[in-house]
Amino acid sequence: MSFHDARLEQLQREIARKRQLEAQREELRAQQQQLAEKVQTLEACSQKEQADVDRLEGRSLSAYFYHVIGRMDEKLTRERQEAYAARVKCDAAVRELDAVTEDLERREAELAQLSGCEERYQQALRDKADFLKSAGGQTGSAIRAHEERLAVLSHQATELEEACAAGRESLDTVREILNSLSDAEGWGTMDLVAGSLISSIAKHNHLDDAQYLAEKLQVQLRRFKTELADVDIQADLQLRIDGFLRFTDIFFDNFFTDWAVLDRIQQSSLRVRQTRDQIEEVLQHLETLLQAVQQEERALRRELEEMVREASAERATFIGPGD
Repeated sequence: MSFHDARLEQLQREIARKRQLEAQREELRAQQQQLAEKVQTLEACSQKEQADVDRLEGRSLSAYFYHVIGRMDEKLTRERQEAYAARVKCDAAVRELDAVTEDLERREAELAQLSGCEERYQQALRDKADFLKSAGGQTGSAIRAHEERLAVLSHQATELEEACAAGRESLDTVREILNSLSDAEGWGTMDLVAGSLISSIAKHNHLDDAQYLAEKLQVQLRRFKTELADVDIQADLQLRIDGFLRFTDIFFDNFFTDWAVLDRIQQSSLRVRQTRDQIEEVLQHLETLLQAVQQEERALRRELEEMVREASAERATFIGPGD
């Protein structure tokens, strides 16, 4: 067996042991938590039973009562037995907790020694892959082809992840805009039914919020389009009511201006929902592509790992480029 193969085999054993220890650690932690709670309960019970004994042995009313009726010895004996039994149970639970804690500490110590074995395994795989590539032959060529394809897939995944992140950011802003417009529409309806200065001001405050978010969305959509050139989303949103209509709506409140503003809000909400639907459609397509790329990348990495692990480094040493 070559040095590379022996090293990989050793690291595989370390990884398997590490996973076993991690599972045991989780189980021991759960046991430790349960036992700690049990000890706390039994300690409280033991203290209560001992307190009963102390009261009978002291100058309490209970002690006086049992002296009077002539049953002091019987009662004190029973209380001492109960206190002893409670103490025994508590001590047993404490010993069990200590044993679990010791087991846990041993596994933590062994895990500390195995820390980084996965990284060392991956490095050993890379070292063997480099050795096989330098030896040439069909195996070396296949490894190079796999690595080149993985580099392409990794780049594609990064681009798609960045595009998806930009799309989700835009979608979050769209939802905020719709919330602001919904609030504005609520105040607008109230203003139409029973108009007041307060309802008009509240309505336009929410419209101001929506306009600010719409401007933010424009920047985010431009970034979204930059991340993926074929993304085409139209979002020409003008949500602020023009100055004159805004002035007359607040200071010359009447049915006709309230209706006009409410109509503008509803139209804006419709356009924002259309933008949301477009973003969601593109995002769904991007996420499907990303999943496909990631799936191919995982499969190719497994195939490459198996190829490198199963290849004979000894054979490559003796046969060389002509295998």
